[in-house]
Amino acid sequence: MDAHVTRPGGTPDLWHYGDEGHDLIATKTLGFWLYMISDALIFGGIFAAYGVLDQPMDYASGPSAAQIVHPAAAFLQTIAVLTSVLAYSLATVAMKTNNKTGVMLGIAVSIVLACIFLGLEFNDFANLFAQGFTPDTSGFLSVFFLLIATHGLHMIFGVLWMLVMLVQIPKFGLNADIVMRLLNLRLFWQFQASVWVCVYIFVYLRGAS
Repeated sequence: MDAHVTRPGGTPDLWHYGDEGHDLIATKTLGFWLYMISDALIFGGIFAAYGVLDQPMDYASGPSAAQIVHPAAAFLQTIAVLTSVLAYSLATVAMKTNNKTGVMLGIAVSIVLACIFLGLEFNDFANLFAQGFTPDTSGFLSVFFLLIATHGLHMIFGVLWMLVMLVQIPKFGLNADIVMRLLNLRLFWQFQASVWVCVYIFVYLRGAS
């Protein structure tokens, strides 16, 4: 089914209004949902491991959570990732009206905010390594780094995906394939923000208490 619809005024649109059954975009988005479920299982397993290893016996000679987490600094990361999702969501709003400039601007702002998030995370890791706190220090630190780094790698992948879209949108326009990729990217990006909120609560707020 064609992803384009035409309104009474004759202006082509990229959005279906009303229930017209499954189209190509909906079918491929369903497949991406299945991938996201598997990704959620991966994060669920790492969270479970963190919960098990966050105890004094597994600190070994290393620090506890309270000694390495900084909720105030992590809150800045939380603001950065949530506003990045907001910027991308505004890009998808522009997509509904076939506004390529608005889409690209929203994606560009989202990338900048994501880079701020990653910069803060890299700085946190650098400080821990400078103090001699590395993944091989203790079982707790190994799962701590695993959890934060796994999410960070997903964020890096999301930024690379957005950079690719900034190249493809001017080249191909907002056709059905591009819209499908943008919608799947929105799902992926919102999921990363949701995971980070869980990290902030479970690791930073809980660890500092």
